[in-house]
Amino acid sequence: MNRQKNLSSLRSRNEPFDILIVGGGATGLGTAVDAVTRGHSVALVEQSDFAKGTSSRSTKLVHGGVRYLRQGNVSLVLEALRERGFLYRNAPHLVRDQAFVIPNYHWWEGPFYGVGMKVYDALAGKLGLAPSRSLSLEQTIERIPTIETDGLTGGVVYHDGQFDDSRLAINLAQTAVKHGAFVTNYTKCIQLLKTKDKQVCGIVGEDQETGEQFEILANCVVNATGVFADQLRSQDDPQSPPMISASQGVHIVLPKSFLPNDAAIMVPKTADGRVLFAVPWHDRVVVGTTDSPRPDVSLEPRALQSERDFVMEHAAKYLAQDPQPKDVLSIYAGLRPLVKSGEASDTAALSRDHTIVVSDSGLLTVTGGKWTTYRKMAEDVVDHVEILSGIEGDPCSTKNLPIAGSTIDSSPEPNLGSYGSESSKILALLGEQPQLAAPLHPNLPYQEAEVLYHARSEMARSVEDVLARRTRALLLDAQAAIESAPRVAQLLAEELGREASWAENQVREFTELAKGYLFLDSSSTTPT
Repeated sequence: MNRQKNLSSLRSRNEPFDILIVGGGATGLGTAVDAVTRGHSVALVEQSDFAKGTSSRSTKLVHGGVRYLRQGNVSLVLEALRERGFLYRNAPHLVRDQAFVIPNYHWWEGPFYGVGMKVYDALAGKLGLAPSRSLSLEQTIERIPTIETDGLTGGVVYHDGQFDDSRLAINLAQTAVKHGAFVTNYTKCIQLLKTKDKQVCGIVGEDQETGEQFEILANCVVNATGVFADQLRSQDDPQSPPMISASQGVHIVLPKSFLPNDAAIMVPKTADGRVLFAVPWHDRVVVGTTDSPRPDVSLEPRALQSERDFVMEHAAKYLAQDPQPKDVLSIYAGLRPLVKSGEASDTAALSRDHTIVVSDSGLLTVTGGKWTTYRKMAEDVVDHVEILSGIEGDPCSTKNLPIAGSTIDSSPEPNLGSYGSESSKILALLGEQPQLAAPLHPNLPYQEAEVLYHARSEMARSVEDVLARRTRALLLDAQAAIESAPRVAQLLAEELGREASWAENQVREFTELAKGYLFLDSSSTTPT
């Protein structure tokens, strides 16, 4: 992917695109892939970086949602399980089968959850991963040797998917571009364009690097801006009522020693009614999450003290070794764009289904949903666009569409596994410049060659892009990421043709941002 090439194409195009998507998260990128593979002309702009917001801050699961089954939302679970199967098949380099153990501490939990998970298996049908089964006390401890054993009676093991969210977002962007879409990051929609009869016909975009403004015309504009959807809707119609109820989810990241085996822990119900997960991920353990209503939205939300306490307390409740603040490698927060439902104030009770709304001006807004169902959301959006705009395309093909990187040519180096077939480009760089095999940091599994690849093939434009989303350094070890920033800035400056002052500023900006991911840093408790 080449940002300058795509920007030039957007600036110079005189005829309208069939579809213009505002927002480069899971939903927007999925919609771009669906639309372009149906034969439509497609453009996508993202004000920051791809997956900068919610889409890089998930629990890293591709799942049907056990909690939704308990709530009786069988249709959502059924849809999510089918989508899990498609994604597992289409992105095998990023999605893997993850075993989850539900620990039982009361006599009735074994049969209760055992039956529930059999229903879960049945709903997945032929797209299921592996059957669930009951575990004895000894088998449970064998699978989770660090589980709290006081009162433990046994467990139930079931299977779901685990993935890397921002890596999938980048691969979706690559897939869209490969099929002919024009996709750019750091391009902000600053104004909606309208015809004389007040129908939306495009946007004014602004290159966030140069400040240059230009028009992009389109037959249909899709608002896929997640928690910021109401802002664009308000720009379209100042009288439009808010539809987003933002909910914050917080996760902590611990060393692998807290969960040394491959199985994850799933606690079906915590004090706030949520499911608690402790999941192995990139040789670390992700623990979460919370569900806290947030009246304001931000690109960099911060964990509240109550959320920090909640996750730590529940981690200590189910792990034999109680994690201490010094053990936390990173803490991150994400905002879910839930759709308001009447006067409900409890975000845990709001629907995770996606919603599509078309305004009087023709602006199409899609919000809600979750990563697992991004493909189905995109299919529904493009179906609506075709009806709304009166355009016809080929049938949706994304159920069986391989995502960029999914075809693995050969077994890559262990640290390059998440790149799939794209790892060949990094290996080629290493062949040309062996010195780029140097690690970015001794506590991180990344090499210098990856930074050049991110800049050349993945539109990485900043140190944050590389350390937060192209790699996952900021989530895996915030302090190590801070210490890696100067070298990453140097490599990027050389690759992008930037001056030394740019690199210095990048290090300062990233260090300030990364402090919010340090559990012991006071800035992480600052409300947004």
